[in-house]
Amino acid sequence: MRLVQILIPTGKRDAVLGVLAEEGIDYVLTDETSGREFTAVVTFPVPTNALEPVLEELRDVGINDDGYTVVVDANTVISSQFDELEEKYAEEEDEDRIAREELTSKAKDLAPSLSNYALMTVISAIIATAGLLLDSPAVVVGSMVIAPLIGPAMTANVGTVVDDNEMFARGVKLQAVGLGLAVASATAFALLVRYANVIPPLADVTAVGQIRERVAPDFLSLIVALGAGAAGVVSLTSGVSTALVGVMIAVALIPPAATVGIGIAWGQPLVSLGSAVLLLVNVLSINLAVLVGLWYQGYRPEHWFQESNARSATVKRIGVLAVSILVLSAFLGGVTLDSYQRATTESDIREGIEESVDPPASVLSVEVESTNTAIFQRPRRVVVTVGLPPDAEQPLLADQIDIAADDAAGRDVATEVHYVTVERNG
Repeated sequence: MRLVQILIPTGKRDAVLGVLAEEGIDYVLTDETSGREFTAVVTFPVPTNALEPVLEELRDVGINDDGYTVVVDANTVISSQFDELEEKYAEEEDEDRIAREELTSKAKDLAPSLSNYALMTVISAIIATAGLLLDSPAVVVGSMVIAPLIGPAMTANVGTVVDDNEMFARGVKLQAVGLGLAVASATAFALLVRYANVIPPLADVTAVGQIRERVAPDFLSLIVALGAGAAGVVSLTSGVSTALVGVMIAVALIPPAATVGIGIAWGQPLVSLGSAVLLLVNVLSINLAVLVGLWYQGYRPEHWFQESNARSATVKRIGVLAVSILVLSAFLGGVTLDSYQRATTESDIREGIEESVDPPASVLSVEVESTNTAIFQRPRRVVVTVGLPPDAEQPLLADQIDIAADDAAGRDVATEVHYVTVERNG
């Protein structure tokens, strides 16, 4: 619930009190004696979801931005009339939906000053880079907790739906600056780590599990980003804490940005390419989910004549975001298809080798090693372990296993066969 205080301009007292009486709202009226153009101060409590329609009605009778309207949280209101008011609006409106004025104020508060935002982003990116190189999920998660990336995404899209171009521009600027700083600081720190020998020599950064996860993104990455954006809208418009959702959004942005920097520092362009695509898809998807969610929930500009501009800007920006995601999704689709084909090929290789070996020999294990590339890997070597009974003569299986592996892989792969003696009891 909210407690509202409004300065009533001279000549508007009866109209304001008439609106409050018609809505069944209890109020306290205090004369304003400062000698200015205001006649009184009215104070009243309203349910959270009643705030926006009540402010709309008051705006229609002449309460505008020239005076003061102060809205604060109210923890408890003890009044039978207020209970009736809550029941009335519980039937008409979403109980948790905050007013447009609160939405814009909260979005602005989420976007910190540029200096603090830049500093926290750099610190977060450096910690994420350290966590990735250490292959430490705990450190990577810690970097996400302090990343201030939720604010700019919310600010830009709230600015779109309420037709506030200044707010939109600030949100876009902070997002661009934040991601650029994250990549630059991750690159600088990774270069320092590499050439100062802070960690053991690392020829291929994709050998590190935490890095490998961000190099070959698939369609599930898109779902994560869209979900993070949708959760951000729900938390913002319901007035609840956005801290946990901010961590979720940072999950989608900070580790990929750090991986881009690591790829640059190690001179592995495919690492940077894969993680850069993931980063772009995530930031675009988060913005798309936030923008669609805000418009779907009915947030519009303050004045009716701004709605056309807001609708046009929203549709255009949704179109740009959707087309950009669609283009980048070609890469995601390629990686997803490649992952499926690689898994299928490895399964076919194992089945083909097992079928090529006749008893008494048996295939104990098949290890498929792929090409040393960050993405779009292909089978290059197969290591097969064959079990033989103690009294069996060692057969020459290398050629037929090699043929079976080549046929299944659709290309020439190196084959290595190991023989072991297997004793069976019973």
